[in-house]
Amino acid sequence: MLYRFQIELSDIDRGVYETLDFRIVQHPSETLIYMLTRLFAYVLNYEPNLIFSAAGLSDPDSPAMQIADGNGAINLWIEIGNPSTKKLHKAMKSAKNVTVFTYKSAQVLVDDIKSNDVHRAAEIKIVAVDAKFLQQLETYVAKNNRWSILHQHDQLDINTGASSLSSILRRITVKEFLL
Repeated sequence: MLYRFQIELSDIDRGVYETLDFRIVQHPSETLIYMLTRLFAYVLNYEPNLIFSAAGLSDPDSPAMQIADGNGAINLWIEIGNPSTKKLHKAMKSAKNVTVFTYKSAQVLVDDIKSNDVHRAAEIKIVAVDAKFLQQLETYVAKNNRWSILHQHDQLDINTGASSLSSILRRITVKEFLL
């Protein structure tokens, strides 16, 4: 299913104030919560050269999203959910920075990383989005969406036009758990 999002973004932490107008396809195997997590990963990392994977979810070797420089080097590799440690190992060897946006148990992901040999594991960043918040938000997703998103000090305030919702993002650095 194809969704259109028109988002007034005020990302105070990064100094990004943009009007975003984009479409996002929900893959047949993808839950709406997963898609919303992808949406937040896109919005909270937005810059003009942030791109979704060309093959989408059907390419297990590519990042969900990435930011590359003019020479093709990957500056930021973004994953969604709880990716395999094999994929994270590849990501850390291929990119300067790797961030995982998850709606699942961040602790399970951290434990998996700790118990496997992942290149530069300590540098992986995890952003945990509250699953209950996403469940509430999914009831407001329509084919065409006009939302405003305010992000400040890891608090998300979202106005869907029909409702206002808030949530706190948890940022985790794997390094904290490797000591």
